[in-house]
Amino acid sequence: MSKTILAIDVGSTKVAAVIAEQDADNGLRITGHGVVESKGVKKGVITNIELASKSIKKALNDARRIAGNNISVATVSISNAYARSLNSSGIVNIPHKDISIKEIKRVMDTALYNANIPNEFEVIHVLPYNFKVDDQDFIEDPYGMNASRLEVSVNIIMTQKSALNNLTKAVRAAGLEIGGIVLNSYASAIAVMGDDERELGVAVIDMGGQTSNLIIHVGNSIRYNDFLAVGSNHITNDLSMALHTPLSVAEKVKIRHGNLLESGNESIELPVIGDEENRNPVPLETVHAIILARVEEALMLLAKSIDKSALREQIGAGAVLTGGMTKLKGMRELAQAIFGMPVRIGLPRELDGMYEEMKDPAFSTVVGLLLHQAGGHTQYEIDFGKNLLHHKEVTGSETLDDLQLGGRKEEKSKEKELSFDFGESGKKSRKGRRSSRRSEEKEAEEEEATFDFGDLPKPSKEEGGGLGRFVNWMKQLF
Repeated sequence: MSKTILAIDVGSTKVAAVIAEQDADNGLRITGHGVVESKGVKKGVITNIELASKSIKKALNDARRIAGNNISVATVSISNAYARSLNSSGIVNIPHKDISIKEIKRVMDTALYNANIPNEFEVIHVLPYNFKVDDQDFIEDPYGMNASRLEVSVNIIMTQKSALNNLTKAVRAAGLEIGGIVLNSYASAIAVMGDDERELGVAVIDMGGQTSNLIIHVGNSIRYNDFLAVGSNHITNDLSMALHTPLSVAEKVKIRHGNLLESGNESIELPVIGDEENRNPVPLETVHAIILARVEEALMLLAKSIDKSALREQIGAGAVLTGGMTKLKGMRELAQAIFGMPVRIGLPRELDGMYEEMKDPAFSTVVGLLLHQAGGHTQYEIDFGKNLLHHKEVTGSETLDDLQLGGRKEEKSKEKELSFDFGESGKKSRKGRRSSRRSEEKEAEEEEATFDFGDLPKPSKEEGGGLGRFVNWMKQLF
């Protein structure tokens, strides 16, 4: 049976909404999409809730109209601008010796409990990167193993509560409910990473319109994330200011003549800001120098961030660049020279029904949101709703109900024992027992204050196990 899912990427330059059908095998088929200019969002930060909400609603309506579906629950991306991360660890004993989903959830909850989360932050992802079973380290998947102790090391990604609340308000004002929150760089990584890159370790950099987001994936999950408030729009602004030409013209110059490898000898005629009739000649060499300076600066800052992570030696597969800014010619070669590691340009994974417009690095995040909903997340993950996401097919005895409800399951069974229908004969016997208890209580009051609880009369066998315990408890109480 298919399920309809909705993903919304709230970016600094565009808002993308995509509707897809998920089949029983977690395959995806895109049925509708909408892309509009983003308003009320700057450098990944919501600056105007009303404008941001209108952009979301417009993109959503376009996607609904194409798909013919009025889905109202969405998985939404949140910017790395708000995000922080920290490491934590947890350890639990395994009473039954076999590690089930409940034990994995319990040890990850313990690691989350042990973490020092600031009051103004909310956890959106808990990602385990190393399991230890007894004395065996670097266990890929502890599920089903026999052990007496389970340990885990996790990377906890959190975001500012105020920023999360603003995003929630903007989405709800557009008539939607949030079914999940996913870090945008995490979503982009899901869309562009290959299996070998996951295994060897990779840095994924999403270079968008106003921001650049970095994550480092080592082992089983994300180990590091960072944010840089520089994107392709900064190149447009630099060209506009340096060449004294309108922003719209500067954007066209960037797209048409943006080349990081070589500069031409020709000149182009550009209009002047405020004077569209007069044009100034501008050498392409100047255009090349302006673009190269900004891109080089951004890549050098990202290289420093990779060094700061202390994980460079574990990045065996190099770096993957995605996002709209990577469409500049020569980006891969320049990044490879600055990073000192292999670099490739990452396109989002192709899905059934994908429109040509979406086969572009700029749509990696929204495609990753769909894949995350369809099970493309890490092997184990505690999400924004504090639910454990996993890929296991668990039996009824392994469900998380017992873990989430604690001792309530046993209490419910006791309540069932006590809540049966007495009938007419039961009513008479119940009245007899109440009068019997009243006479016993009267006799007890007349006795000395000190007495042995063992002298209390025992309930008869006819009273049943649950009811007998209840009667006994009432006698001790009074």
